[in-house]
Amino acid sequence: MVMMEMKQSFFTYSLLLVVLFHFTVTTSAQSPAGAPAPSSVPTDIITILQKARGFTTLIRLLKTTQVSNQIDAQLLNSNNGLTFFAPTDNAFSSLKPGLLNSLNDQQKNELIQFHMLSSFTALTNFDTLSNPVRTQAGENPSRLALNVTTSGNQVNITTGVVNTTVSGTVYSDKQLAVYQVDKVLLPLDFFLAKPPAPAPAPANPKAHKKKLADGPAAPSDNSGAMSLTKWHAIGVAVLVAVLASISL
Repeated sequence: MVMMEMKQSFFTYSLLLVVLFHFTVTTSAQSPAGAPAPSSVPTDIITILQKARGFTTLIRLLKTTQVSNQIDAQLLNSNNGLTFFAPTDNAFSSLKPGLLNSLNDQQKNELIQFHMLSSFTALTNFDTLSNPVRTQAGENPSRLALNVTTSGNQVNITTGVVNTTVSGTVYSDKQLAVYQVDKVLLPLDFFLAKPPAPAPAPANPKAHKKKLADGPAAPSDNSGAMSLTKWHAIGVAVLVAVLASISL
């Protein structure tokens, strides 16, 4: 009888422990009502592209131009976030042969900046942007214009040189959005003739105007000095002749 009671007590105690353990685990796993999800530190852009695969050329450009460091700094120091259009290796391979190598360091930096928007844009919010969309490459809309249009779930991008679409989301964490594009976004700036540089102004405009008003300088007249030298030589010759005749 005692053994039976002990077994029942042990069973009851064990059951109580199981219920308490289940309640504790369930409660700790649930977030309080209305509490925001825990935020995570965004992964750096190079790691994101390496995990996605197929962006070797883009990774190399991000490193050589040091734009990757700029992106990571922007994500840490700005609340606006960032949107990045990432061309694939196939996109770079389809460029005109030698085009990428013909760009200087400044142009390569501009090319990468042309693929970046200075704020986070969700894939469903591109229809809220105003064209031309301002990129981080510069403010000249005629040379660095990026236009974005949407059709259903499709996002179309045109630069005046290239037309392409967003073919997928590589990464998105509400601060950084990385979208795959299958063509390199080439700006018009690379193909338009540069405006001629303005002529340098004269060092002293007033002196320049006075010189023009005075006209060309008159040539110097050395005829008087030449005549004096000529008569001096004649006088010496006459003196020598007179002295010679006296000695004779």
